[in-house]
Amino acid sequence: MRAALLLALTLLSGPAMAQDTAAAAQAAAARLAAAGESLGAAQASRDRVAALTETVRAYEEGLAALRDGLRRAAIRERAIAVELDAKRNEIAGLLGALLSMSRAPAPLLLLHPAGSLGTARSGLIATEVTPALQAEAEALRADLQEAADLAALQQSAIGTLEEGLAGAQSARSALSEAISERTDLPLRFNEDPVATALLLASTDTLDAFASGLAQTVDTELSSTVPDASAQKGGIALPVQGQVLRGFGEADASGVARPGLVIATAPRSLVSTPVAATLRFRGELLDYGNVAILEPASGVLVILAGLAEVYGRTGEILPAGAAVGLMGGEPPAPHEILTETAQGGGAQQSETLYLEVREGDAPVDPATWFAPG
Repeated sequence: MRAALLLALTLLSGPAMAQDTAAAAQAAAARLAAAGESLGAAQASRDRVAALTETVRAYEEGLAALRDGLRRAAIRERAIAVELDAKRNEIAGLLGALLSMSRAPAPLLLLHPAGSLGTARSGLIATEVTPALQAEAEALRADLQEAADLAALQQSAIGTLEEGLAGAQSARSALSEAISERTDLPLRFNEDPVATALLLASTDTLDAFASGLAQTVDTELSSTVPDASAQKGGIALPVQGQVLRGFGEADASGVARPGLVIATAPRSLVSTPVAATLRFRGELLDYGNVAILEPASGVLVILAGLAEVYGRTGEILPAGAAVGLMGGEPPAPHEILTETAQGGGAQQSETLYLEVREGDAPVDPATWFAPG
């Protein structure tokens, strides 16, 4: 009985703290449902581009939150399984001791070789064991129920994932169409396409191309120049993602570039967090699709590696305007479930290169952007 009491107290000494992962996943599902409702409203909005841009962001945030909730659920489910497995031998020993006790007749169980004092002590020990065992049984029951609920949550999420992924794709398609039809943004200048083509053909470095951008202007239409200097150092990154390499950090092959390499999810929306002039868009050298923004006079922000680039060269884009989309294909719902079941986060298979230039030289993007 003393051994049984010590074992019961040991099991009770480290109860698992349950995390409200189900509530987090349900909140994410609600965000996706709200994004679906806003998609229909955005189609009829006066400013369709702005409404659809916000809808795409809402879908991205909802899907990211749902994946995070499912990842937490998978981690919690595995933790419960490990806890239960670790207690397996202890619980088996405890049940064996109780089974032996239950087979002894009650009067004999209360008797003790040491006499009445020993019998009294045995009774006190028995009164301590029973509540401990009951508490442990309740804790085990709660763990098993939580594990079952988390498993059911992951299985039921596949429908929500399917709807969210399909809605996000519809919103992106509608956004691309709306931007192609947009004519209301102010133009700072008209581009000279011949000069742009000559510049592309005659330069073999990003430095040379950026230095020659002034030659591509045909007609100045506005003296209004965006100026984000007051926000310098606190501007948000143009895409949701994780910075893989900072300014001047070399990659695995030893190549160092004066910009940030940002890992993003497939088809992520890239936008400008501050008003800026679109100075160039298109294929550039080995950088792929590139958008070059000018958020302040003499300051260029190069965004490279996009699959689609939006806008017309010379347009003044407002803060939050869509610049383009990353490439890749979003994973299927069953792949997301497999990924979260293994405890992994969202797949960030695409990379955006961000470089900032002041005058003719690149500077650390951290002087303008807040990577955190």
